[in-house]
Parts: sequence; structure tokens; C-alpha cells
Amino acid sequence: MTRPSSAEPEPTSSPPECPAHAAPGAVPLSGPAFQTEPHAVYRAMRRDHGPVAPVELLGGFPAWLVIGYRELHQVTSDGELFPRDVGLWNQWKNIPEDWPLLPMVGRPLPSIYFSAGDEHRRHARMVGPALEGADPFQIRSHCEQLADRLIDAVCSRGTADLVADFCEPLPVLVLARLVGFPDDEGADIAQVLKDLADGGPGAQEAHLRFGEHMRRLVAAKRAEPGDDVTSRMLAFPEAFTDEEYMLDLMAITAAGHLTTADWISNSLRLMLTEAEFADSMAGGRRSVAEAMNEVLWQDTPTQILAGRWAARDTQLGGQRIRAGDMLLLGLGAANTDPLIRQNLSGGGASAQGGSGAHLAFSHGEYRCPFPAQEIAETIARTGIEVLLDRLPDLDLRVAVADLVRRPSAFLRGTTSLPVRFTPVRTTGDPS
Repeated sequence: MTRPSSAEPEPTSSPPECPAHAAPGAVPLSGPAFQTEPHAVYRAMRRDHGPVAPVELLGGFPAWLVIGYRELHQVTSDGELFPRDVGLWNQWKNIPEDWPLLPMVGRPLPSIYFSAGDEHRRHARMVGPALEGADPFQIRSHCEQLADRLIDAVCSRGTADLVADFCEPLPVLVLARLVGFPDDEGADIAQVLKDLADGGPGAQEAHLRFGEHMRRLVAAKRAEPGDDVTSRMLAFPEAFTDEEYMLDLMAITAAGHLTTADWISNSLRLMLTEAEFADSMAGGRRSVAEAMNEVLWQDTPTQILAGRWAARDTQLGGQRIRAGDMLLLGLGAANTDPLIRQNLSGGGASAQGGSGAHLAFSHGEYRCPFPAQEIAETIARTGIEVLLDRLPDLDLRVAVADLVRRPSAFLRGTTSLPVRFTPVRTTGDPS
């Protein structure tokens, strides 16, 4: 579960100073091409710039996008030369307080996602075991119960928007249970995270509500511990402040929400729109797990992840990188790097489907923790299996060309997935 980012809204003010100019030919990280055909954008970047491309962030701020598989592996493996230390960024003097991408880039905070070095490792020692302590069978049980509940809400009417009605709410409802929230708070947590992801005028207020939820949760679990992630974090022997617990819980929940939702929706989109894949599933030649793995190669939810910052002047992929430059991790681009694709047996999608060498969860010390990956995989796979079992004749209600992707270069997801199906009874109906 890599750190999520939101769509890029229009800036609300001008930077206080002129930012450093991006390199000649820098590619703006915005525009419809990232929605419709991001891999065509990446191919053009490789042609014009090689494996490390100059890009321009909203507001004109320069960065480097690492799109080569080997170069991304190098950056994420060398924490000394390319640390995840946002404080090194050489653009801070130019960044306005209300810059829309600030939540995605982050500021130095006592959190597992916005700390570096020893401080990051301190948080990881607490968070990793707390996540690992979740019972896989209990996670699957939560997924089955909550997936059935969501399907019950739409199954009798014969139509649904799978994104709004299923893919987006399921992960956060499961995560809310895992961290220790009662079910009656799960719906509000889901709405808070949707408001945050939308990046609109309500995002700041949603962030405050999100923090308040976590503060109350920490207080409640300190008074009455349970079998949940929060209680296990509080029981960890090293000392942490309430702010640190709160920020880590916010990071865990937010990082697992939209990325897992997009993993579910992108997998369902593949099953519903690619006739060859659908036929092979119907014939038993492919499985839900193979569809999910293919999505991580071809259509990974986190396309671009911030970031790393150069500790000193260096060279990378033929580009001159200056101290303090931001390097964005082009996870989606690296997964389709021709140099790695040709090394996979057969070079095709079926070969990729059996390979776990993708970079969808990033790589190195700061990659998505393995227990979090397992939780995300369980939520996505169980949710899809329950949905296909309950509604086996799903069919798109619109043309494939009318499906709209999220307007972001950073996250890859479908905004809506309208389907029709034969109406069925709810699980509570008598047979």
C-alpha cells in the first residue's frame, strides 16, 4: 500500500518566488494523456530523455521522473545518495503553503511515511509487527461480511456503479475494523478519505476530521485495548507520543484506501473489458489472482510516487542531478520498461502474470511493508471473489471508450464502473 495522492486541482495562489526552471523539454505531469494513455507518454519520455526524464510539477516546479526499471531499482536501493528526506528539497523556499501537491510530497513529520533514516526505522519497528499481528483468516472474514453488506445494498436493483458502491468503500471499511474502529464509524472514515482524495475545497476540513477520529481511537484503545492494530501499537515497548500514534494510524489507513480500491476496480475493469482475458477466466485458464497481478504490471494503481531527494550532485540515467533535486518514482513506467519486459519469458502479459518482480509496491527500505501488501491483497482478492460469486453475470452499461480515468498522473483508477446484472436476493432474504 503505497502512499496515495489526489488529483491535481488548480493552484489557489502563486508561489512567493519564481521556482527554478525545469530542464529543457520537461514534461508537465498533468493533462488528459495521463488519463487516456500514460504508457504512450512514458514511451515518448524514453525516446526524448532516456530512463530519467525532466518533468514539471503543478506551479512550474522541476523534478526528475525515474522511468527506467534499473534506475528506479538503483535509486530505491541507495538510501545514502537518494534518501527519502523531504527536508533536502531545494525548492522549499518557493513552495506556497497551499500548494495542492503538498499533501502528496509531504513535510518532515513524526510519521512512518514522512520520516527518514533512524526515525523512519523506529516507526517501522512499531508499525510492521502491529500489522503483521492481524489474523489472515479474520481479515478474510471481515472482507466477506463487508463485501456481502455492500452487495446487499444494490443486488436487488440490477444495476450498480462498482467504484462508488463497492471498490472504494470496501477497503476502508475493512481497514477501519482492523485498526479498531466500530462499524458505525467506518462510513464516516470512508467519507473523510474520499473528501481527502478528491482534493477539493473540503480536503482541509476532512484532514482535521481524520485526525480527530484517530485521536479518539488512540484514547479509547489506551483505556480499553483490544485485538487490533492500534492496541498492538500502543503495547509496543518503545515510547511514542500521541501525535506519532495518530499520524501513523492516519498513514496506514490512507495509504491502504485508494490504492487498494483502484487495485480492485482496475482488476474488474480488465475482466469486464478485455474479451480475451474474460474468456480465459471463464474457461478456467486464468484466475482472479492472475488478473490482479497483471494489473500490478500493466495498470498499477500507484503510477508515480514521491519521492527521493539527491543528497549531493550526481549522475543518473545520463542526467545531471543536483543536490536537493526531487526524484519521483515512476512505478508504472518502470513496470513497462522494454528492457525488463524483454527479459520476461515470452515478453507478454501471460509471462508477466506469473512474475512478482513488478515495482507496484516500490522497492527498498521504504517500500510498502510486506504485512500491508498481504492485507491489501487479501482485501482485493476476497472482495472480487465475493462480488463475482454473488453477481456472476456482470456486464458494462457503457462503452469501454466512455469509462473515465482519475485526472491524475500519480494514481491510476477509474472514476466510475457502471454495470448491469440479474437482480438477486440479499443474503438476509429467505430462500
